[in-house]
Amino acid sequence: MAETGNTGKGVTAGKLASTVQKRLSRAQEKVLQKLGKADETRDAVFEEMVANFNKQMGEGTKLQRDMKAYMVAVKTLHEASRRLQDCLADMYEPEWFGKEEMNAVVEDTDTLWLDFHQNITDNSMLSIDSYLAQFPEVKARIAKRDRKMVDFDSARHHFSSLQKGKKKDEAKIAKPTALLEMAAPSWAQGLLSAHQVAQTNLSYNQAEEELGRSQKIFEELNVELQDQLPVLWDSRVGVYVNTFQNLANHQEKFHKEMSKLSQNLNDIMTKLDEQRQIKKDGAAAKAGDKSEDANHSQAASSPPRKASLPPGRPPRPAEPLDEDTPDINTQCGTTQAPSWDARVRLVSLHFLFKVALLFFSAC
Repeated sequence: MAETGNTGKGVTAGKLASTVQKRLSRAQEKVLQKLGKADETRDAVFEEMVANFNKQMGEGTKLQRDMKAYMVAVKTLHEASRRLQDCLADMYEPEWFGKEEMNAVVEDTDTLWLDFHQNITDNSMLSIDSYLAQFPEVKARIAKRDRKMVDFDSARHHFSSLQKGKKKDEAKIAKPTALLEMAAPSWAQGLLSAHQVAQTNLSYNQAEEELGRSQKIFEELNVELQDQLPVLWDSRVGVYVNTFQNLANHQEKFHKEMSKLSQNLNDIMTKLDEQRQIKKDGAAAKAGDKSEDANHSQAASSPPRKASLPPGRPPRPAEPLDEDTPDINTQCGTTQAPSWDARVRLVSLHFLFKVALLFFSAC
């Protein structure tokens, strides 16, 4: 067990040292490239692909953020509509017209809002989430490709420097080695020069192997990304079409159904107002009938009024009649009091009768 633990610690320490060494080497290479002392591998086509990728990821992230804000607004509007409909249901008295129909409108409105929110979530929001889920992985592969490109440049520069300095190092090593071989025993002559050559060849071979390995890793990543990025870039059109087409279809369906429910609610309110107006007119008619009945009963119970004289005509005093003057009322067999016109005629006849008597007496 202790041996296994020590082995694990050794592996971890070795990986950590290797990681630190790679980071130092990459940092040194980037500094040399910025200072212009080392050339940098450039690919204009790939850089354009990366720029398109960053633009595409930014647009997709903004679309996701705005769609989430739209979903929050839909949910908020649903809650406001539900509270308003519940308020109407609570205020609507049972004896009013269309109580059951109004309750059905309230329930259908709430269900319609729930379906609309769920449809947008399933067909638009999830599509955007799935679309953006692939970007972090691609972004990590691009970053890895950049690191491997720096490793490749560093290995290439190191191998190039070994190639240039190989001949100089061989010339520098040759003279000291010859002096040592002359002083060494006969059996040891030639071993020192062979050792120096072996050391130089080992460093050269290691650098060459590192260059080949770095180049292979970089080129594999580069080819994969060059195939993947254009496909991802073209996929944005289909995602946008699918997202907004589904959104438009669900909005159209939602507003059509909501328009029908609003029309039903408007019809219920109209009939409720007609019911109120009918009750109001009926109450007014009953009040009028009661007033007319009261007037008739009052007129029947009151005594008849005496006939009044015309305005501006004072009553004339009644003159006594002679015994010989016939009584019209008696002759007519009635006891009814004569009217004003009859009294005038009687007075006139009485006067003419006296004139006639005077005339005959004078004769």
